[in-house]
Amino acid sequence: MDGKTVKRVTVFAGHYGSGKTNVAVNCALEQRKSFERVAIADLDIVNPYFRSKDATDVLEENGVRLISSPFANSNVDTPALPAEAYALVHDRDSQAVIDVGGDDRGALALGRYAADIKEENDYEAYLVINMYRPLTAKASDCAEIMHEIEVSSSVPFTGIINNSNLGSATTAEDVLASVEYANEVSRLTGLPIAYTCVKSELFSSLNNKIENLKPIRLYVRQSFDKKEE
Repeated sequence: MDGKTVKRVTVFAGHYGSGKTNVAVNCALEQRKSFERVAIADLDIVNPYFRSKDATDVLEENGVRLISSPFANSNVDTPALPAEAYALVHDRDSQAVIDVGGDDRGALALGRYAADIKEENDYEAYLVINMYRPLTAKASDCAEIMHEIEVSSSVPFTGIINNSNLGSATTAEDVLASVEYANEVSRLTGLPIAYTCVKSELFSSLNNKIENLKPIRLYVRQSFDKKEE
């Protein structure tokens, strides 16, 4: 990663099951290779089960600071946000990766930081999509979710991340089958596809078949698998 081209704030949002949290964790770890100070803020106040906090150990081992609600990974659902998250948005000497909740209600949390993020104007906001989840199986559904999140958060998206997967059972064919879907989401929203995520072991077989392919590792628990479909 070229540290000179990376925005200071990187926001990841998407519907439940999109895998946005795992993408966010991978992004924070990658940025740590180029920047001395990197923090990831878990603003998912809607779903307390599949959270950035799942990856606490690997984040700490790599020097990435995790900011999350004390209720993460519990059965307590609370609108409380960690005070550190406010400081992170203002700390322009640190890279900030922000993991936002799974729908317009979760995006309200991001809205508390919207004015400062837009004023600095040094951010990327990615819509993470997954065609293999029931509520986002259609490109039009993704476009509607994007609009709801933008309205609630007041932070415009800048790109799309195609993270279509079936958990650990994902095959190269599954990823290839999602390309047209992602292109349709791009056409409907007017947002470019920043990259397509693929688990590391599939990268070599797909590298010459999909543009802007990014290998990622699994650091956060998956909530579904192919057998559930």
